[in-house]
Amino acid sequence: MSECIFCRIVAGELPSHAVYEDDELLVFNDIHPVAPIHWLIIPKAHVESLAHCGPEHEALLGRMLLLGARLAREHGLTDGFRTAIHTGRAGGQVVFHLHVHIVGGNESKTPIG
Repeated sequence: MSECIFCRIVAGELPSHAVYEDDELLVFNDIHPVAPIHWLIIPKAHVESLAHCGPEHEALLGRMLLLGARLAREHGLTDGFRTAIHTGRAGGQVVFHLHVHIVGGNESKTPIG
């Protein structure tokens, strides 16, 4: 069994509230939201962080960002939203599986954790 919590979510070993899923990506609600909408977009394949990405991840990264923008529009975030990718311990990354935060639905400037 993998020790990566996001890999365990992908495998169905841990629950999540999925917003979107396809063969390559999973989007679910953050368990510590800082806004009414706070999703995590993760690849189903384990990639430790943005620093571990190479040219072979270019399409994946593009899909993740474009999916975030599409889901934000579809969920009414027409005035804007925030994105964040924490990379490495010093960059605030807590779960070492690449993920993009999509945050919106309020005017708060609360840091994305």
